[in-house]
Amino acid sequence: MTPLSVRAEVVIDLPSIRHNVSLLAARAAVSGAETMAVVKADGYGHGALPVARAALEAGATWLGACSLGEALDLRRAGITARLFSWLDTPDVDFLPALTHGIDLSVSSVGELARVADAAQRAGSPARVHLKIDTGLSRNGCPAYEWPALVKAANDPAFDVVGIWSHLACADEPGHPSIDAQAARFRTAYELACGAGLNPLRHIANSAAVLTRPELHFDLVRTGIAMYGLNPVPQQEDLRPAMKFHSSVVLTKRLPAGESVSYGHSWTATRDTTLALVPVGYADGVPRSLSGRMDVWLGGKRRPVVGRVCMDQLIVDCGDDEPGIGSEVILFGAGTRGEPTAREWADTLGTIDYEIVTSMYRPRVRRQYVGEQS
Repeated sequence: MTPLSVRAEVVIDLPSIRHNVSLLAARAAVSGAETMAVVKADGYGHGALPVARAALEAGATWLGACSLGEALDLRRAGITARLFSWLDTPDVDFLPALTHGIDLSVSSVGELARVADAAQRAGSPARVHLKIDTGLSRNGCPAYEWPALVKAANDPAFDVVGIWSHLACADEPGHPSIDAQAARFRTAYELACGAGLNPLRHIANSAAVLTRPELHFDLVRTGIAMYGLNPVPQQEDLRPAMKFHSSVVLTKRLPAGESVSYGHSWTATRDTTLALVPVGYADGVPRSLSGRMDVWLGGKRRPVVGRVCMDQLIVDCGDDEPGIGSEVILFGAGTRGEPTAREWADTLGTIDYEIVTSMYRPRVRRQYVGEQS
């Protein structure tokens, strides 16, 4: 195998993205809901623009971005679909949202006033989605301020497109907070309608798309599931889209009794062959996985031994001697038995979101499979 021309590479399988979005959008369509593909944080580390294009090809009709800057990058790259952004700092000027046709989330009367200023300068109403805090207690308008926000939004300066909220425990089916949040959401919606607004509704994230069809309402927001990382693992045929791999750059025979890497935390109990892989914690392999991870090399799983270093790690190959340039899969879809991002997350006591979003690194090349012209 020809060695990689870079130290490490993340390969994004766009057909898997299309498969996942198609499956999720079909779920939503049964309920009469449209699908928003969430591509914040550079597409959860997968690349916002290629993922956005793949998602739209597969049936999504909206795109979601955390910040206005993220949304503007998509618009300027030629994306014409509906774009929604929901969290910015107080110094952000919302005027570009109006000039580029981007929907904005609003969580307070003060934030609404800033949007109104942009609408006045643009000479056109701003498309806004009012966010009600139903129990996650992060962003969103608290219930006691909701009537004032609804009243202030009922103004020609605004086109109130929707009301929305976010679920705290949808990835724990049956958690009582889900029904409690749904009830609060319905109350907020009824108040908005009673004040003369006619907004669409969206509260369902990936987990709710898969498990709570009655919460699909008019629009669902697919995040982690569209990348093939399942928030409710018993559900659906989702395909992980990211593979992280490198290659062997050196092999050597190590005698029994010799130790490996900083701190000599691992000592060979037998003569063995070591393979050196030029990827480490500066490239996205957590140091805390030292002695706790395998890689896929030469058709089988093999343990990483010794401490993961900044730039390299070491694989115990026993009596096998892989060729220089042999592919080393750090994580992938798991279909061949290779480690997965979920496995890394479970080992570290975190979530696979954190693993994949951390993979945008200067030394790690990103490549795409299945791009359409």
